[in-house]
Amino acid sequence: MNLDAARHQMIGQQLRAWDVLDERVLEVMASLPREQFLPQALQALAYADADLPLGPDRRLAAPKLQGRALQALLPQPSDNVLEIGSGTGYLTACLAALAGQVTGVESDPGLAAQARSNLAAVGVRNATVLVGDGLGMEFPGRFDVVCVNGSLPDGDATLERLCRLLELGGRLFVVTGRPPIMQARRIVRAGESEWTRATVFETCLPPLAEAPNNPEFVF
Repeated sequence: MNLDAARHQMIGQQLRAWDVLDERVLEVMASLPREQFLPQALQALAYADADLPLGPDRRLAAPKLQGRALQALLPQPSDNVLEIGSGTGYLTACLAALAGQVTGVESDPGLAAQARSNLAAVGVRNATVLVGDGLGMEFPGRFDVVCVNGSLPDGDATLERLCRLLELGGRLFVVTGRPPIMQARRIVRAGESEWTRATVFETCLPPLAEAPNNPEFVF
């Protein structure tokens, strides 16, 4: 299979068709070998319009959803980024190509090790992946961008904590709700005690592994 051709088709047939139009995002996703972040048996499906399994109860989200997340956040070259739920590191690498520094957190030690290896293999030097509960661990400062790779239930108190991790003007991307319809949300810190919230699209995403009251998710 010609994976370079499949990557090119992904840009036109999935990302642009789903209103991912930011040229920086498209350039990063057009150049990054997504297949290198998947088990060998799944590499031929790297650019399919589908979620792909990474392990028990873990999935790599479809390219169009990841493109919309990047477009909602629009990391800048000087931005400090926190990513929760790094998986095997594909979106970590995308964020690192757009931002200044990325701290990824992954609760599964095996996946975290894979992410570190994958990031090194594609030459990413401005991202680190920690093992832990990204919803509960302490961080030394605030972030310009926070990206959550997994859904949270509506009304989850940890969402407020994530909002408080933002610098002024910082952006948070998170999917909230329960199947079959969830909301992908962009939250911007407008002041010390003020945030603006917008729903950017509807989707359905498996819950974050460490999310409270993690519900059963059926594909």
